[in-house]
Amino acid sequence: MTVEKAERPERESRPSPIDIHVGSRIRLRRTLLGMSQERLGDALGLTFQQVQKYERGMNRVGASRLFDISRVLDVPISYFFDDMPEGMSESPISGPRGRTYGFSEQQEPFNAGIDDQLTKRETLELVRAYYRISDPTMRKRMFDLMKSLATPEPSFEAS
Repeated sequence: MTVEKAERPERESRPSPIDIHVGSRIRLRRTLLGMSQERLGDALGLTFQQVQKYERGMNRVGASRLFDISRVLDVPISYFFDDMPEGMSESPISGPRGRTYGFSEQQEPFNAGIDDQLTKRETLELVRAYYRISDPTMRKRMFDLMKSLATPEPSFEAS
């Protein structure tokens, strides 16, 4: 006589969009700091392959691990949830009584209207190069030069 397993839905093989987002934020911060996956893994007691899986969203980052990552990368935990794609925070969450919704109010994304500029390799390399300028005066002059070359932002004058 065999006992059959209770039927339960199989977990999708695709990573959760939230896990992918958190992973991309880990990668962004690590890259901005000029830190390798191996170095981050060493600081956390992980292999670089485990860090890679977190960054791709293939492995879900637990609360205690996210806390450790935030300390190593010197950011608040909320950093990993900043700039969530539109609609993701409105998705229903599972509760013990079926599908329920969170209680938080809808929030405007921090960088509404910016098209992934902060995650482009060019932007990351520019920021890393900027912070490698050791002379504060020279760094300030470079900052002023870049601002002077950029198209001016529209001014908001009170009427």
